[in-house]
Amino acid sequence: MLKFRDLSETNDLYELMIHPSVFPYVRQKAASSEEYLFMTKQLLEEEQLGKTISRTITDDWGQPIGTISLFDIQDGAGFLGTWIGAPFQGKGYNQAAKKQFLTELFFEKDIHTVFLRIRKDNLKSKRAAQKLQYVICAKDCHPALYEEINTGEIKYDLFKIPKDLFYIVTANENSKEEEQAM
Repeated sequence: MLKFRDLSETNDLYELMIHPSVFPYVRQKAASSEEYLFMTKQLLEEEQLGKTISRTITDDWGQPIGTISLFDIQDGAGFLGTWIGAPFQGKGYNQAAKKQFLTELFFEKDIHTVFLRIRKDNLKSKRAAQKLQYVICAKDCHPALYEEINTGEIKYDLFKIPKDLFYIVTANENSKEEEQAM
């Protein structure tokens, strides 16, 4: 489902990223596959410096279908960025990738809070985020950050995933799955 980023997959990912239903919502927009390769190299360098954590989302056969990243990491918090190619949307990959990535961030890395900055007009992403029981609105509890992300022309909603809430929800889900298996 997730793997470390690999420069050999950039052409496939670029082709998925430029789809009109995906491209407007991607953080790292590239005008060509060469530019996307360059941006991916920069991203890998940022990961070595501890500023970013990025993974490739794969389908059931290991083919790249999107990316999930934590950007702007500071003091154990960062901003989540996820995109999945149009042919793979609505098939459960988003939720599964988020759960696996958040498990890595919270229990293998030194991350305690993940923020989601979602464009107000991106209804698909807002619905996906609101389906997750561990996502909460962060507008009121982080008003300065909310104002900061909305200083530009594009307006955003702000959500967050705290480590403790993620742990409680996923532990509860795992308990229910174990009960059903018995």
